Amino acid sequence: MIIGNNFKKLPVKEEALNNGSLPIHAYTVSKTPGRLRFRLTHKHRQPDKIEGIIRALKERLEIYRARANGDTGSITLFYAQEHLNFGDICAILRDLGVMLLDVSDRELVDTRGKSEAAAGIMSIVTDWNQRVARATDSTVDLRFLIPVAFGMLSVRQFIAKGLMLEAIPWYVLAWYAFDSFIKLHYTSDPHSKKTLKDIH
Repeated sequence: MIIGNNFKKLPVKEEALNNGSLPIHAYTVSKTPGRLRFRLTHKHRQPDKIEGIIRALKERLEIYRARANGDTGSITLFYAQEHLNFGDICAILRDLGVMLLDVSDRELVDTRGKSEAAAGIMSIVTDWNQRVARATDSTVDLRFLIPVAFGMLSVRQFIAKGLMLEAIPWYVLAWYAFDSFIKLHYTSDPHSKKTLKDIH
């Protein structure tokens, strides 16, 4: 049998994947060449939804086996590593509406109590963050690049216009005074913590 490397979108017929709850968020648990295990978030651990994902994945010739644990919401894939890599698997999952994230991105997709529009924007930003991390081999991500960009912009403004202290409103200075007082007085000093050895 010749296994083709065909990544066209599959017509997913499972109602569980088309009920308006997309995207489905999941986290990578472990990955090795030819094997991937990921876990769905609590919001998406319905049995019919998990079964729909498994059935859709089994339609791919490049995926040898797919199994699920309904109690933990984890799904394990065994695939032809000579035809697919981790990026290809992520693309297949995205076609099914499953957004595979790193564990470090967990706080970015906690959409409880947020509107549908806000959740959608958070999902897009999270996807961008993951793409940047993969493109740079996890060297940097958006959480690093965005502060650096603002820092460079501030340096540019300082060089172009100087300190401009006379243009700073009084309430901004008052806020920094209050904020610095709180942070300097209510942040624990790591050297002040006594250990059991110090007591004895």
